[in-house]
Amino acid sequence: MAKRSVNQSVCRALVAATVLLAGAAGAARAQQNRLPEYLDVRLPFAVRADDLVAHMTLPEKVSQMMDNAAPIPRLGIPAYGWWNEALHGVARSGLATSFPQAIGMAATWDTTLIYDEGRVISNEARGKYNDDIAHDRHNRYGGLTFWSPNINIFRDPRWGRGQETYGEDPFLTARIAVQFIRGVQGNDPKYLQAVATVKHYAVHSGPEPGRHTFDAVVSPRDLHETYLAQFRAGIEEGGAYSLMCSYNAVYGHAACGSHFLLDTILRQRWGFPGYTVSDCDAVSDIYRTHKFVSSAAEASARAVKAGTDLDCGRTYTALSAAVDSGFITEAQIDTSLDRLFLARMKLGMFDPPDSVPWSRLGLGDVDTPANRALALRAARESMVLLKNDGHLLPLSKDLRTVAVIGPDADVPSVLLGNYNGTPADPVTPLRGIREALPNARVLYAVGSSLADGLAASDSAPPDAVLATQALDAARQADAVVLVLGLTSRMEGEEMRLHIDGFDGGDRTDLALPAPQEALMERIVALGKPTVLVLLNGSALAVNWATAHVPAILEAWYPGQAGGTAVAETLFGDNDPGGRLPVTFYRSVNDLPPFDDYDMAGRTYRFFGGAPLYPFGYGLSYTTFAYSNLRTSTQSFGAGDTLTVSVDVTNTGASAGDEVVQLYAKHLGSAVPRALKDLRGFARVSLEPGEVKTVTMRVPAASLAYWDARSGEWVLEGEPVELQVGASSADIKLTTTVQVTGAH
Repeated sequence: MAKRSVNQSVCRALVAATVLLAGAAGAARAQQNRLPEYLDVRLPFAVRADDLVAHMTLPEKVSQMMDNAAPIPRLGIPAYGWWNEALHGVARSGLATSFPQAIGMAATWDTTLIYDEGRVISNEARGKYNDDIAHDRHNRYGGLTFWSPNINIFRDPRWGRGQETYGEDPFLTARIAVQFIRGVQGNDPKYLQAVATVKHYAVHSGPEPGRHTFDAVVSPRDLHETYLAQFRAGIEEGGAYSLMCSYNAVYGHAACGSHFLLDTILRQRWGFPGYTVSDCDAVSDIYRTHKFVSSAAEASARAVKAGTDLDCGRTYTALSAAVDSGFITEAQIDTSLDRLFLARMKLGMFDPPDSVPWSRLGLGDVDTPANRALALRAARESMVLLKNDGHLLPLSKDLRTVAVIGPDADVPSVLLGNYNGTPADPVTPLRGIREALPNARVLYAVGSSLADGLAASDSAPPDAVLATQALDAARQADAVVLVLGLTSRMEGEEMRLHIDGFDGGDRTDLALPAPQEALMERIVALGKPTVLVLLNGSALAVNWATAHVPAILEAWYPGQAGGTAVAETLFGDNDPGGRLPVTFYRSVNDLPPFDDYDMAGRTYRFFGGAPLYPFGYGLSYTTFAYSNLRTSTQSFGAGDTLTVSVDVTNTGASAGDEVVQLYAKHLGSAVPRALKDLRGFARVSLEPGEVKTVTMRVPAASLAYWDARSGEWVLEGEPVELQVGASSADIKLTTTVQVTGAH
């Protein structure tokens, strides 16, 4: 029989005691058997958390302020691992449904889908957690406090962790983040199903090798309009109950020790009620790498007083010494403890299991058929068709021989990116194509190394041998599918990789790695119908492919069902309705220096050049027409919300999805503004000939700018052009409205 956990035993004792309190012996027995307030389920969580903290000694308090919180048996407190991951599925804890990497989820432009993903993650997490508790396991990656989503702005395609984000635009990121958070945390009026943590706060997006020392100095407008906007939405609209502060400094103060970020903005302006956690060892960085103070005790005191409640690491072991030295008071430590235990109370960890809505979920709720179906739907929706000259796609299912070539074609780990779980049955592109063509001969060849200095596998032969094998397969084929790109071995978080094109997890070049580029050119020279499928987490400058390969499909790191979705798209069972959440540049030379955090010249909002593929771009197997753009009024101001409507018609012969995008261009601003800003979008499915009206809402406040002199948002009186179209560069209709303006 499974051993009961400490808190379940406490809860059962609480139930028995409560029954006694209600008995005929009444007041006298209640006085004699009175429970501590923290175990009294009739009291508010805040009262119970405060009482629990009051029962602790200082060493016990300190033991609770690090990610591996120690048990306190005398108080019935079990150990708890605060560090849990769920970027695109429950991660690092065994079997779980694996959705497309975050950048691929952003490419769906489908906020309802994102919410559903969050619900699956939360259900699987509760199922795993309940099983762990039933077996008295309290391990890292087995809890309910998730360090996701990553909502940093993917300002530069060289950043290796950009794959973890929702792209380059604050508005798109905010809308996706809000739904992910709501899905993960649930909508119960009393309990949180799980906790979502928005990270990394703030102004964090590489370079990875310098993240422990870098001071991100940005203009106040870039700070508020670009780097903080999605965090504000995640807190105020999404209700995220946790926030992670970043490694870097901002304006000369470590982010995890910044009163400006963690108190003035986060708590005073945004009203954040939850708890904050450091990135791992970021508190240590305050004295070891930033050198703002000289000891762990000073760094710990500075972080706690600024508002960092939980240390991912062990630096907070110095808090007892910090109290002894007068760097911090025990009362200041109590503030953080109250927040941490309030979160655990809200998760139901100190209540009878039967009172918590999700206590009956178990391992049978992990990797269910419905969850697998959602992962496939997400992969389908993430596919972005970049090029389709001569309508090469979709390919015929009557092909007799197909060659699938490339180092990314049959490696399950490539599907998953980073911060991933373990799917039961991942489908690679090679397998997906074989399953889609059961009567065809499907040949396979690796073709090349991943990059110069990085073999496709430990046992891979030299590139000359790989190329010969690939050319032989291609010559036999009626069509060739090249599966090229990157992997999480090449781009990611603070890696030791230092080869041509890659440095420490980041990229130094946007082109395909040289061995893959050479392979592609040799295959295309054979003259066979060729499709390029890209697996990657960041924009690629595929200039030669754009000029010479007839069809290009961007598939990202598409999750456990990625190969099925790729095959369905190639052979016409799935219309590619995904759209780019980032700009694809032509060259690294189009970009400002990587370590310059000024937004000038970056992303579709400020880049004045000609992109290879623009933000919001993606083709379909059908065509769409836009008509009848209208607004609810021609003039609106502070406190008002404008309604923008447009009719969209599927003018082609097949069903498909269009992503309708609404941009605002300021025509009369007294200050420099972005070239345009996304202010609305909707993904809509249409049958051939079908017409749907798409309606988007634009609050006047969303057109304001941040004024550094007044420290306020300013809504100007000016004309604003509203642009509706299929991408940031493909505007179909425009209209101008008058904003009346006000603070």
